[in-house]
Amino acid sequence: MENNAFKLTIHMVSSLDGFIAKNDNSISWFETVDSYEKGVTLTEQDMVEFLKSIDCYVMGSHTYEHALKLSKSYGWVYGDVPVIVLTHRNLPVDGQNVEFYSGDLNNLVNERLKPNYRNVWMAGGAILAKDLIRLKLADEIRVSIIPIILGEGKLFFDHIGQEQTLHLKDATAYKNGIVELHYEIKK
Repeated sequence: MENNAFKLTIHMVSSLDGFIAKNDNSISWFETVDSYEKGVTLTEQDMVEFLKSIDCYVMGSHTYEHALKLSKSYGWVYGDVPVIVLTHRNLPVDGQNVEFYSGDLNNLVNERLKPNYRNVWMAGGAILAKDLIRLKLADEIRVSIIPIILGEGKLFFDHIGQEQTLHLKDATAYKNGIVELHYEIKK
C-alpha cells in the first residue's frame, strides 16, 4: 500500500485471553508493572510522532462514553484530531472535533473517510471492529496485548461469524511486557 493511500486500522488493547474490557468496563488492568529486558523502549517523542500520523478516529458509542469518563481524570486523549462516533443515541458532545454518525458503514468509509483522510484509526468497540471486518472495510488490525489473563469480560472477537486471513506485518515487544501485533487484512 502506498504511503499516501487511505488506510483504516482497527486498534485494540487486549488481555492475553482476548478480553478488551472487564465486565464492569474497568481498564485498571491496562497499567502493567511487568518488565521485559529485551523489549523496545517507547519514548514520549516516538508516541507524539506516531499520533501525528493519525488523521481521524472512529469509535463506537460505548467507547466514546468511556473516553468521556476518562477525560475527566486524564484529559481528552484524541486532542484536536477529528473523532467520528457511531451511534443512534443522543450523546453529549465534548469538543468541536467530535461528530456523530448513524448511517451505513460502507457510506461512512467510502464517501466520508476516504476522500478526507489518509490514516484512520478505529479506537475501540468490538461490535464496530467485527462489522468493519465483515464488510471488508478495514485494512489492518493492531492488537496491543497486555501481560494479563482476565478470565472473563468482553471479548474482542466474539462470534465474528467468518474466517479472515491475515498477514503479520510486524510484532514488537516493549519493555513493559506489552506485545503489539500488526496484521494486514487479506482482501
